[in-house]
Amino acid sequence: MTTLDATFTSDAKPAGYSLLQISLHWIIAALVIFQLFFGESMTHAVDAVAEGTVLAASDAWLAWFHYWFGIAILALVALRLAVRLTRGKPPAHSEQPYWTDMMARLAHGLFYVLLVAVPVTGLLGYYVEGPFGDIHAWAKPVFIGLIAVHAAAALYHQFMKKDGTLIRMLRPTA
Repeated sequence: MTTLDATFTSDAKPAGYSLLQISLHWIIAALVIFQLFFGESMTHAVDAVAEGTVLAASDAWLAWFHYWFGIAILALVALRLAVRLTRGKPPAHSEQPYWTDMMARLAHGLFYVLLVAVPVTGLLGYYVEGPFGDIHAWAKPVFIGLIAVHAAAALYHQFMKKDGTLIRMLRPTA
């Protein structure tokens, strides 16, 4: 059996994340943070069009970035999911209680849902209107809360449990 055959037939999970997986994680995180901080510019742009007023140049640029970064997030998440399906993910630490493993799975699942649904509802709100813009806006506090919990959990694992969970998302393995 070749190495390639073993990759697709083995149930073995990778020991850690690849450079591609880590890069996608941090690029998507940076884009999401930008969106959260500067997303109001898109609201200003949509309102200016609806009201027939002139939009500030800074808001126009930030709205343009918001639009294209949202599309970039959607594309990068699709790539990230494809890599995850083909490469897999490292197993959770065996000493971790079942409930924390389930919470981590729930949080990561919610991240993926948001990372797809938020750009899609943003595009639908922009082109179709209806309730999609409101749904898109409601995701912001959910995203902020989930990011806070995710970051706190990563820091807890790194500095309290010292189990190397955070390091796995900073240091690639083959």
